[in-house]
Amino acid sequence: MKGEFTAVIEAADEGGFWAWCPEVPGANGQGETIAEAKDDLAAAILLLLDDRVEDSLRDLPQEAIRDTVAIG
Repeated sequence: MKGEFTAVIEAADEGGFWAWCPEVPGANGQGETIAEAKDDLAAAILLLLDDRVEDSLRDLPQEAIRDTVAIG
């Protein structure tokens, strides 16, 4: 899965940074640097979206057509 998402990054009170993504509720990351926080956030986004796809397809009828669609 490939795409671009918004990363909102803020300094953490205890040091380092934390990041969250408004397009993917529940996705957040943290790190000592901005780059680490973004990498952690990217991993969280991927994990959440993969899990949501798996959940959605679990009871897919056998006769359903599964295809892809490109956006943008």
